[in-house]
Amino acid sequence: MSVAFIGGSEPIRRLLSLVERVARTDSTLLITGESGTGKERIARMIHDKSPRGRYPFVPVNCGAIPDGLIESELFGHEKGAFTGAVSQRSGRFELAEGGTLFLDEIGELPLSLQVKLLRVLQEKVYERVGGSQPRKANVRILAATHRNLEQMVREDLFREDLFYRLSVIPVDIPPLRLRVTDISLLLDFFINRWIEEGRGDPIRFSPEALHRLCLYEWPGNIRELENLVERFLVLKGGETVELSDLPEKILGAAADGATASDGSGNRDTRDSGISGRPLDLADLLEGESIDMPAYFLRLERTMIEKALARFSGNKTRAAAFLGINRTTLIEKLKRLEGIPPDHA
Repeated sequence: MSVAFIGGSEPIRRLLSLVERVARTDSTLLITGESGTGKERIARMIHDKSPRGRYPFVPVNCGAIPDGLIESELFGHEKGAFTGAVSQRSGRFELAEGGTLFLDEIGELPLSLQVKLLRVLQEKVYERVGGSQPRKANVRILAATHRNLEQMVREDLFREDLFYRLSVIPVDIPPLRLRVTDISLLLDFFINRWIEEGRGDPIRFSPEALHRLCLYEWPGNIRELENLVERFLVLKGGETVELSDLPEKILGAAADGATASDGSGNRDTRDSGISGRPLDLADLLEGESIDMPAYFLRLERTMIEKALARFSGNKTRAAAFLGINRTTLIEKLKRLEGIPPDHA
């Protein structure tokens, strides 16, 4: 059954468009993104939409298998290859024959195995542990990592040739904090799935609570949001989740990010554009109408400022972090410079 990736924000629309294109190819892909962003879900989507979709999708978490066993897990072993090998065993490459092998957390793969994986990618053959007969590998390899492989290459922790061979087409998944407009869609998805499984009563989030969720940084990304929903489905089934019900880490972090100091120790609640916070959504909902273009323009300004600050003004890295091209970032900066903060 095909999997879906929930979201309608611009970063997700670009991601899903890329998925549609790369799924038709047989190229090796490197899927990057922070922990909890949904790398395996994207890998499964690519597999399902590809010509290999009717064959197996075999995931392997390279960081969860001890170094001494991972070669056998990947390539299989012959009887008597090592102590405890009482029979012949197929590896993940063999199990994925005709389909897709998903190597999650590829950055955890030992250097000794990186050489052998590179050979498979280049020559499409491998041998079982303890064997000498080459076996053909008719699989597509998708790899994923939350680590910076380029930095690992510079530190001699990851082979440069393997890195370039894996990242023929890079697929980067944006973190949840850069796609906050998807939060309400994700909440509905998790709640509806829980209800469909007959696990409890529905819940809803008050406008104030939803606004705070959109201000939170979400270091655990979608996985953290899903866990939060499950918590409230258990504790608040059939009720409304109010602002006061949210965990302190969300209330505290969101409050810090939602206000700016006026220099006197007091909190300035004015809408100050790039130097402050976006217009408070709870306040907007109390008014007679909502100026959505102005609200999201302020949000865009704030996100760009934070990205540039995070990377000390480096536009290339800030653009990559935001999931846009460098030229697009420059054009956005030119446009925002012509709009006073009070009117952005």
